[in-house]
Formats: sequence, structure tokens, C-alpha cells
Amino acid sequence: MSQHSPANMTPAELEAYLREKIPLSRAMEVRVVESSPLRLVLEAPLAANINHVGSAFGGSLHALPTLACYSTLWTIMREAGTDGHVVVKRSEASYRRPVRGRLRAVCIRPAQPVIARFLEDLRRNKKARMELDAIVEGEAEKPAVEFHGTFVAIV
Repeated sequence: MSQHSPANMTPAELEAYLREKIPLSRAMEVRVVESSPLRLVLEAPLAANINHVGSAFGGSLHALPTLACYSTLWTIMREAGTDGHVVVKRSEASYRRPVRGRLRAVCIRPAQPVIARFLEDLRRNKKARMELDAIVEGEAEKPAVEFHGTFVAIV
């Protein structure tokens, strides 16, 4: 990693972190294409995530939004100067339509009051949880997958 502080980690640095700490992201060829105060976007090529019928494998369609939500919460913690671990406690995905091209997961960051409450809980209890949603984009601006997860942070 470069000399950047965690609060201004670039998408390339976040991608390097994911590839180092979560090897599945390497196998899936995950790329961080956006990490902003509004949202986090991950992409992966179909070729590395294809199934036997030529569309994206269901496990990849669950893993990519899981990684997007995980990365969002991890980034929120780093921006607050908090070092800790993030784990998924519960997740579910609704598969609406197949993905036959690039996989693209989008996690919209929670509202600032939700983030502030999470960080206060984390400071006070050394543990906090956050509900996060992500979609895997499909064609015609309709979600291919809708993901919901409960994530826990521990310091």
C-alpha cells in the first residue's frame, strides 16, 4: 500500500487490500471502480465468474455485493480512524434475472446519522452492526440481484 492515510484510500489501494486479505476477490478478478462518499462500486468480468449455461455463477452474484457492502463498512471505519474487523452476520440475495455480461455491484452508503450511530456504538461497545444493501446491476437499469446483509464490526 502507498503512503495514503486510510481516510483517503484510493480505489486502487482498496482493491489491493481486498486482493491481499480476501483471496476470493482475486479469483473473481474484482475491481474497485468507485469509492466515494455516496457509494461503492465493484466490478468483475463474466469470464472469471461464468457458470455452465454462460451466465454469471450464482455464488459470484452473492459474493460481489457481499464484498461491496463489506468494503463500504470497512471504508467508513477507516475514514473515522477506527481499526477493526468486519464480518458478515447474515445475508440474503434475490436473483431477479441472469447476468450475461460484466458483473457490477453497487452499495449506496448509509445516511450520515446511521453512520454516526454505528460509530458511537462501536466506540462504546467495541462492537456494532450495520444493515447494508447492494444491487448487482442488470440490463435496462433493472437489478439482476438485490442483496441485503447484516455486518458486524469489532475493535
